[in-house]
Amino acid sequence: MRSPKLAALELKRFGRGKLPRAALVALLLLPLLYGALYLWSFWDPYGRLDKIPVALVNDDKGAQASGKKIAAGDSIAQGLRDSRTFQWHEVSAEDARKGVEDGTYYLSLTMPSDFSKRIASSSGDSPETSALQVRTNDANNYIVGQISRTVFSEVRSAASTKASRGFYDKIFISFSDIHGKTQEAADGADKLKDGVGKAKKGSKDLADGLKSAKKGSGDLAGGMKKLDKGAGDLEKGAGQVADGTQTLADKVNGAAGKVRPFLKDNEQAIGDTARLVSDSTSVIRDHLGTLVERAPVAASGARTASDTLNTVYTARCEESPLPDRHCPQLKKAKDAAADVSKIADDLNEVIKDYDGDVAKLDGHLAKLQKQADALAKQAPHLSEDLDAAVAKINKLNKGAHQVAKGADQLHTGLTTAKGGSSELDSGVGRLKDGANELDGGMFKIADGSVKLAGGLHDGVDKIPDYNKEDRDQRTDVMADPVQLAAKSLHKAPNYGTGFAPYFIPLSLWVGAMVAYMLIQPLNRRALAAGASAWRIALAGWLPVAALGALQTAALMSVLHWGLGLQMAHAAGTVAFLLLVTGCFAAIVQWLNARFGAAGRILVLAFLMLQLTSAGGTYPVQTSPGFFEAIHPFLPMSYIVEALRRLISGGGLGPVWQACAVLAAFTLGALALTAVSARRKQVWTLDRLHPELSL
Repeated sequence: MRSPKLAALELKRFGRGKLPRAALVALLLLPLLYGALYLWSFWDPYGRLDKIPVALVNDDKGAQASGKKIAAGDSIAQGLRDSRTFQWHEVSAEDARKGVEDGTYYLSLTMPSDFSKRIASSSGDSPETSALQVRTNDANNYIVGQISRTVFSEVRSAASTKASRGFYDKIFISFSDIHGKTQEAADGADKLKDGVGKAKKGSKDLADGLKSAKKGSGDLAGGMKKLDKGAGDLEKGAGQVADGTQTLADKVNGAAGKVRPFLKDNEQAIGDTARLVSDSTSVIRDHLGTLVERAPVAASGARTASDTLNTVYTARCEESPLPDRHCPQLKKAKDAAADVSKIADDLNEVIKDYDGDVAKLDGHLAKLQKQADALAKQAPHLSEDLDAAVAKINKLNKGAHQVAKGADQLHTGLTTAKGGSSELDSGVGRLKDGANELDGGMFKIADGSVKLAGGLHDGVDKIPDYNKEDRDQRTDVMADPVQLAAKSLHKAPNYGTGFAPYFIPLSLWVGAMVAYMLIQPLNRRALAAGASAWRIALAGWLPVAALGALQTAALMSVLHWGLGLQMAHAAGTVAFLLLVTGCFAAIVQWLNARFGAAGRILVLAFLMLQLTSAGGTYPVQTSPGFFEAIHPFLPMSYIVEALRRLISGGGLGPVWQACAVLAAFTLGALALTAVSARRKQVWTLDRLHPELSL
């Protein structure tokens, strides 16, 4: 009977009852439960760190620096809460200590009361370092302690960088301040240099000027003698002027006494007359053209009318034997006509004098109108104006007397100044000598100011001046000079994906191990029938290999669609795992076939050796030398490396290497199983009475 048929018969016996069928189902699901449950529990622990209760103690009292309040503790506490790295509980220091001790909190982070004060001290005279206090308890959980060290190391680094940034920013601002002050000093030195140059020129001019002044002071002394004589003449003349103003004041005051009463009594009449003249002049100007045109006619008509009224009056009132009762009225009309005729003649004569020049006549009338208006305006105050004019004359008289008195004092003072001018001449001589010495000293000052200005400008060029953008850039670099440019090739999205290459082969090994607890490694019927050793080996291997394929399909389906495992090469991963389960089945079969009951213990021991040397968790280089030595000789070492490339991505060289190694292990194990089968066909006392039976 061929090996596939023998394998089918081996599997058929699991369908003969409920218990065998249940055992078959359990056999299929065991790797699933083993691998999927493990990966599910470890799938993404870092994504659930916010479920871990951690105590946060913020005793920081804050500080003042450069006039600003610093609350570094509050800032870090808020940042930690926002980061949701852990489940933070703000508690007192005592509650945190008790909580870490009894397991309420996995760890505690404390910011001491002087945390901000120490950070702010970086800008003072006595800088101090500050410390974040972390308390862990490995009796609660060792891994959480390791995670916290990494997390808080980043927190410490961020806090240190922030504090350093403020410190360096002040340094760069100080550079800018020093640069600015030095620039101001250099500018001042330039001005000093220019000023010294001017002063040097001025000192020379002063020396030259004092030389001239010496000559002038001699002239001044001579001139003062002449002034003293002139002051005597001025004193005499000022006295004569004062006598003359006194005479004028006496006459004006006498005349004003006579005129003042008339002006006070007739101010209204003078004003009314002036306004009448102004109004009349205005009317004449308005009708000046008509007046010039009709003046001759009006003069002739007025004369005719006057002559006619005279004739009528003579005939009716002087020559008539019976006087007319209207004679009084006729007389008034005759006289008025005579006046009008005279006025008309006078007006006509005036117009003739202007020879028809209306513009000139209008100009004179306008001047008359303006003068009449001014008189009308001043009329109510004529007496007051008279008083003001008299007061001014009296004031002039008083001033003349004061001038006379001042001239007398001037004469006296000039007499004294004449003596002082001689002393001035001597003093100017001494000043001239000092100015010559000053001019020599200014040479040295000028030379020093040039050197000072040059040195300050050189210093300005050497002192950096950073703007805000430069300060921010340099502060960031110096506060955090080394940054980690991390780049992850073929990054695993979570913890479960990273550990899948380790747990998947583990579950498939367990599946093969349990399968050979239910299925005989060597088919008894084939052994009894005397079949070939290879046929017997294949007949015992094929059923478990087939079950392994089903186990692989179930496990990978749940991992992919249930947990969300994403594979860079999904088909390649499944195909490779079929090779893995075949290899594991061959190895477990040989150990059970060759060593019998003891083989089951060896299967478990072989699993332990593979797990500890495969490098599935930590690199094998971190393991003791024994495990590093056996690492290249065990199949799981190659399986783990190949699955990492198939799941996360990367070069497939390790995959092909693993396939070759697994193929070699499979063929070697089947060959050894065939040898064991050949030996099992010969009965011995050890087989009849085994020393150990499981």
